[in-house]
Amino acid sequence: MTQIKVIIPAYNEADSIAHVIKAIPEVVDEIIVVSNNSTDDTEINAKNAGATVLKEANKGYGYACLKGMEYIANLSVKPDIIVFLDGDYSDYPEELTKIVAPIINENMDFVIGSRVKELRETGSMTVPQIFGNWLATTLMALFFRAKFTDLGPFRAIKYNTLLGLNMEDKTYGWTVEMQLKVLKQKITYTEVPVNYRNRIGVSKVSGTVKGAIFAGVKILGWIFKYSLKK
Repeated sequence: MTQIKVIIPAYNEADSIAHVIKAIPEVVDEIIVVSNNSTDDTEINAKNAGATVLKEANKGYGYACLKGMEYIANLSVKPDIIVFLDGDYSDYPEELTKIVAPIINENMDFVIGSRVKELRETGSMTVPQIFGNWLATTLMALFFRAKFTDLGPFRAIKYNTLLGLNMEDKTYGWTVEMQLKVLKQKITYTEVPVNYRNRIGVSKVSGTVKGAIFAGVKILGWIFKYSLKK
């Protein structure tokens, strides 16, 4: 039986985290919430909802993801698939089965939940997010002939494939780094259209000018770094 673990980076998502956990399908073996220096009830709410809760004091999306991976690396039984999912309830966790299906049924290595326009709730993605996704995926298509349409955080990857990527980014560049390394290593990938709604609470990245600028700079930095390595 395929073993699936979910990693959810979370910073002050007390109002949403239990909704996310409870909507995750039962096919998942373990849900790991990594509290990224949360100061609210994120940790207790996640624990009460049935998740394994870890703490990562260094603030940054990548730091939280790496903490989850470190925890898994120390387990005696390793999973087959890792799913990354945000803790703000903007994604539909019940669509996880749709995202892992190409890995289980078609032996794909990597799947992204693509937040296509027709399935997005009005206002769920900001103008900077939409433009940033378009720019990043356009540049990846130009430099690497990639077929990505999104940098969506809801994604699944074979555990051994993830280890082979040697992920490094500690902050905003985590998602694009993963996609670039998948391209560089010629790993099989696909996208699955997913629904997307307005998040609970305020975004820590796209909801602030500083966050949006830093994320944009980090994402473009990874793309140009890898384009020069061609």
